[in-house]
Amino acid sequence: MSGLRQRRQPVALKIVQELDAFPKVPDSYQESTVTGGGISLLTFVLIAILIICEIQYYAETRLKYEYDVDSDFDGKLKLNIDMTVAMKCLHVGADILDLTGQNAEAFGHLKEEDVIFELSPRQKAFFDVVKRINTYLRNEYHAIHEFIWNTGYNTMSSSMPPREDGEAKTTDACRFYGTLVVNKVAGNFHITAGKSVPVFPRGHAHLSLMMKESDYNFSHRIVHFSYGDQTLGIVNPLEGEEKIVTDHNHMFQYFLQVVPTVVETRYSHANTFQYAATEQNRTVSHSGGSHGVPGIYFKYDLSSIRVYVREEHRPCWQFLVRLCGIVGGIFATSGLLHQIVSAVVDLLCCRFKLAGFETRRDSHQWTSVSSSLTPANSNYHPLLHSSSSSLLDADGLPSSSDRLPIAGSPSVSSVDSAFT
Repeated sequence: MSGLRQRRQPVALKIVQELDAFPKVPDSYQESTVTGGGISLLTFVLIAILIICEIQYYAETRLKYEYDVDSDFDGKLKLNIDMTVAMKCLHVGADILDLTGQNAEAFGHLKEEDVIFELSPRQKAFFDVVKRINTYLRNEYHAIHEFIWNTGYNTMSSSMPPREDGEAKTTDACRFYGTLVVNKVAGNFHITAGKSVPVFPRGHAHLSLMMKESDYNFSHRIVHFSYGDQTLGIVNPLEGEEKIVTDHNHMFQYFLQVVPTVVETRYSHANTFQYAATEQNRTVSHSGGSHGVPGIYFKYDLSSIRVYVREEHRPCWQFLVRLCGIVGGIFATSGLLHQIVSAVVDLLCCRFKLAGFETRRDSHQWTSVSSSLTPANSNYHPLLHSSSSSLLDADGLPSSSDRLPIAGSPSVSSVDSAFT
């Protein structure tokens, strides 16, 4: 039984050997060339460079966007505000009203601070940087959004610095800052003249009976305006916005579309909100047909679509397939290149060889002709082969008087006897 197994093993190995798709060429049949060595060195260097680039490409992450219906109906919405209006806090009030009829009393309170509207040099430099950065991000967001998410850009890396000159001037503006927690329904956050007074059964009113028209000035500066938890990578379009007007009865309207967003990146994991904004402003003039209440209005609405922003790595199998494609493709291409270069080199060398062969053949023919004119006898002497006919007898041999004995040559009598 063991002998039968031993006989079956060579047969099985022979069958497997016949299936070898990589036949081996003996070393004695291989020929190494300088051209092949140069191309091989270039191939290995190129493969190493591409493998390093592929590893770096695989180590980088990519963003994946998904969309779904927002089913969180009972959730709340945070509104984060930091802005300054060019009116004293005594003359202006901030309030919010949504579709449920609730006002700011139910959502919290914003802090108010009397400040100077004109910025100090340090504050102006800070705000100019915020304005330039946010303007660039708004204009180029479609091209750099992946960079923003992957690097974790922080829109609130720092807040407005304090004034370096202290409160040397009289305060003429009011700063509103803080967070309001509102319902996830459409609403209207507004800042207008007069303080808010609740109105039964619901709603509110702003009383500005004791104000003069010269007290109205809704020039404003927005340092921060966002929804939801502050998350790295989110761009808030209204940050760095500054509006300066000269007329008193002016109305600014911002229309915001708030989009629920789930962020899952290396820098942040949060449920937050993004928003898009459009703006319109006009002067209120009842005599001119432009009606309304002067103020600053932020009218927002919630999107029913939720956006998922996920950061993920490329699959490992894709990395391996790309590596195999790189190595195999370069080897195949280098082999083809080697054959082409070798053919060109052989063609050029063959021409030079043929030219050299023709030269050598002509030289060989001349040598053969010269040697055929020279006697084979080693005792040849030029005096015995003079071209003068007077030195030859009738048989074409030198006369007896001109026959000179030379060393190593037969005597004259021996030569004569040979012709007798």
